[in-house]
Amino acid sequence: MADIPDELIRLERSAEEERARLAGLTGDEYDEQWRRWRTASEAVQAAITAHAEATEASRYEVEQAVKCAVRHAQEDPAVE
Repeated sequence: MADIPDELIRLERSAEEERARLAGLTGDEYDEQWRRWRTASEAVQAAITAHAEATEASRYEVEQAVKCAVRHAQEDPAVE
């Protein structure tokens, strides 16, 4: 997989942060946060699809590369 645009990584991180905020919530708070996560997730999925189409790459491979890049950055102890 070629270079992954920073925008895709930023969007995936944002979606993951919104997902993580679901922990411990219930009721209306959970529902509101779930909607924020879904919006962020839809944004990253749309961006991945657009990038894959623009570069004629496999959408699956683009998504996996983005997720891998975000996961590896989060596991790096120098990050944060």
